[in-house]
Amino acid sequence: MKKLRWKAIWLAVITVGLVVTIWQAARLAREQAIADLRDDAENELRLSAANLNGYLLRYDYLPQMLATREGVQRFLSAPENQNPMPLNLLLDRFRFTSGVSDVYLLDHNATTIAASNWHRPNTFIGHNYAFRSYYTEAIAGRQGRFYGLGTQSLERGYFFSAPVWIDDTSPDAQPDGVMVIKVLLDEVEEGWAEQDAELLVTDGDNIIFMASRPELRMRALHPLSDEKRQALHETRRYAMESLSYSGISIEARYGMDSALVSFSDGPLSGVRYLSLTRPIVEFGWNMHILKPLTPVVSAQWIAALMAGGLYGMIVLGGGIGWQRLRLRREREAFAERERQTLALVRDELEESVERRTRDLVASNQRLSDEIEERRRAEANLRQTQDELIQAAKLAVLGQLAAGINHELNQPLAAIRAYGENARRFLALFRVDQADANLEQIVELTQRMAEISSQLRQFSRKSSECQETISVQACIEYALRLFHSRLRDGNVRVEQQWPDETLWVTGDLVRLEQVLVNLISNALHAMKETPASQLTLSAALAQQQVTISVMDNGPGIDDAHLAQIFEPFFTTKAPGSGLGLGLSISSRIMDDLGGKLQAKNRDTGGACFTISLPFSPLAHTPPHPLKGNSSHA
Repeated sequence: MKKLRWKAIWLAVITVGLVVTIWQAARLAREQAIADLRDDAENELRLSAANLNGYLLRYDYLPQMLATREGVQRFLSAPENQNPMPLNLLLDRFRFTSGVSDVYLLDHNATTIAASNWHRPNTFIGHNYAFRSYYTEAIAGRQGRFYGLGTQSLERGYFFSAPVWIDDTSPDAQPDGVMVIKVLLDEVEEGWAEQDAELLVTDGDNIIFMASRPELRMRALHPLSDEKRQALHETRRYAMESLSYSGISIEARYGMDSALVSFSDGPLSGVRYLSLTRPIVEFGWNMHILKPLTPVVSAQWIAALMAGGLYGMIVLGGGIGWQRLRLRREREAFAERERQTLALVRDELEESVERRTRDLVASNQRLSDEIEERRRAEANLRQTQDELIQAAKLAVLGQLAAGINHELNQPLAAIRAYGENARRFLALFRVDQADANLEQIVELTQRMAEISSQLRQFSRKSSECQETISVQACIEYALRLFHSRLRDGNVRVEQQWPDETLWVTGDLVRLEQVLVNLISNALHAMKETPASQLTLSAALAQQQVTISVMDNGPGIDDAHLAQIFEPFFTTKAPGSGLGLGLSISSRIMDDLGGKLQAKNRDTGGACFTISLPFSPLAHTPPHPLKGNSSHA
């Protein structure tokens, strides 16, 4: 019985000790947490107040600087005889450059005569602001300041003003106008929203003028009497805002500038806050910071739990002291087993690493072999593509063969006739006429040599070297290959490009092949078209050279526009083509860093467009070809 009584006594003592320990730990933790929270709040409040102060004061000199502008003083001297638009534009540019909300000029009677917002429905022009203190202070010769809601925009802002003198040399000179700058405060409040605290700014009447929560703005920190509310409405500082009570109540004070507060309603209700206040002397404001007591409550719980746990550990420590030797032996046995297990695991790991290393070396070797095989495949693919491009080029030459044959037959027939005539003239000793015939033969052979050189140049393989190419010269060369087809088919050719030479970087042979292919397709499309017209143009826009090949044929079926660049797709009759020309041309343009596109013209016919980056030269030689129109 006695033993049970002692157990009950010890249990009661331990329980009371546990309660007292937890209560004291929670109380000390609360005091320390509130002190730390107060320090954090003071630092944040000091930085926020300095930021607001610096943000507003950086605009303090702007109205005085504008007031000294010669254009402002000249307009103020006779506003009724001058156009206000130059000054309005000047003020608008200054507003944009300085980042303020509005800039406007008041005359001697406080009527706005120029403003940066002259073009807006709520412009200040024509409105009188004699009731604003920034006017009365500036017209008295001092710099003015004012904060409140704008009467036109209803936006909260801070106003800086400065007097404008037309002639300040006279001892009794009076200001002739007032320059005003309005600064919005939203940017500062946006930065407040990112903090883990609520920030408020109140004026001398305890009206919350700025706040991190929009719901708290334009509310009274403390209840206002009807006389006080009426007096504030008469100043028009806050327009017709109701200035309702914020609902704040003080639960306890911690010194002169801090208190424990809560809100009866609104967005901050249901949470207790530590409030600190700091005056902003320059503007006659007070800045308040509200830090939620959530960290304090958390600190109390943590301290209580830690104290209870520590107390329990001390109590239990005496009960488990006798087990220390047994636990130590068990730990030593466990450590030995762990060492053996770790040794076994280490050996298995080393073996696994060695095995994985061998596998990795083998994998690297297979990967190297695959890379080498891929390189060979890419080289074979490139060779096949080049051969396919050359085959397509020779196919175009085959289509040109009839016209070229006609071009060569005519000079050959003429050479034969001139040669026979020259023999007769020599037999008759008419040397001059024989020499004239021989001169004609020489000219005809030169013409045949030009035709042959064009064919050799077009049929040669591409060197794939990058060079600077004249777009006009390339178009002219491609066009010369179709001279006979253009002439026999009575096709009108129109060339359109600027006087200066357009230069691009690429492979000359490949670009010529694309142009020849596009011109050949255009001529084929216009076989059945009366009054055929081929239009070739080149233009420079946004550092891109655009080359267009247009015809007035039947155009491309809309269902085929998405397929014309696919390999082996053709709308020609069987045996007339393989359908590789446009596919190869598109691939060539991709290799040159350009693009080939097709569309139908609104006036009828098709238009193929080549786009390549412009490549300007340091010294561009004059190009002999000009934009013109010609008939073939």
